Amino acid sequence: MNRKQLIEQIREKQSFLCVGLDTDIDKIPQCIIDEAKAKDGEDYVFRALCEFNALIIDATAPYCVAYKPNLAFYEAYGVDGILAFEATVEYLKEEYPHHFIIADAKRGDIGNTSKMYAKTFFEQYDVDALTVAPYMGEDSVTPFLGYDNKWVILLALTSNKGSHDFQLTEDAKGERLFEKVLKQSQQWGKDENMMYVVGATQGKMFEDIRKVAPNHFLLVPGVGAQGGSLQEVCQYGMTKDCGLLVNSSRGIIYASNGEDFAEVATQKAQELQQQMAAELKKVGL
Repeated sequence: MNRKQLIEQIREKQSFLCVGLDTDIDKIPQCIIDEAKAKDGEDYVFRALCEFNALIIDATAPYCVAYKPNLAFYEAYGVDGILAFEATVEYLKEEYPHHFIIADAKRGDIGNTSKMYAKTFFEQYDVDALTVAPYMGEDSVTPFLGYDNKWVILLALTSNKGSHDFQLTEDAKGERLFEKVLKQSQQWGKDENMMYVVGATQGKMFEDIRKVAPNHFLLVPGVGAQGGSLQEVCQYGMTKDCGLLVNSSRGIIYASNGEDFAEVATQKAQELQQQMAAELKKVGL
């Protein structure tokens, strides 16, 4: 999916919601587990992950423009988990081909290794975007940028407590590390194939981000369960093209652990979509 198509989806859906598929067997409703065990016995993990994801996707698709499966939650279950990730991507591509698919894998290594990671996610799985860690520099990122209509989503300023350990450190000129990442990486990619991860809990720091990256899309986790404010993110981070994909995971997919989990997920996604529509109206989208 290219930039123009993504903006069209945001305009059409009146939403810039990304639903995070951080699917944990220990947190999904017991009714899904019981049904999977009834069919597959102790080899229930693959079916349970796939069934839960499909029901969440069906429940939220009208209200979002993107999905972000987090690879750690699939790799943790070995082959069954990886197969469930692959099946989830295939389900999205078949049933909801206009949704943007982000593999949240935070890859990034020496050139030859990154080249193989890029082949894995952009050729084998054929997702739209991949999160990448920039710590190893240009040759660890550029292999991901050689694919048409594919995106690198580079970690810039995250929402976790440890982000202060490195990302906010300043050099002798007062430039913070995240600002250096933003500036340097724009020599490698463009706003048509590169986004940045910026945590919602950073609030007014979005102003500083936009001074350096005024047009790039930002993937924004941390709204909902982590306490980030959607209104604050939009106030300081939204552009004329929206420029935001706001992710919510736990606040939607685990909003209920009962048999009504899909209905509650629909409700939570719709609530966010309505708030997003109001914010889009402010910039004429």
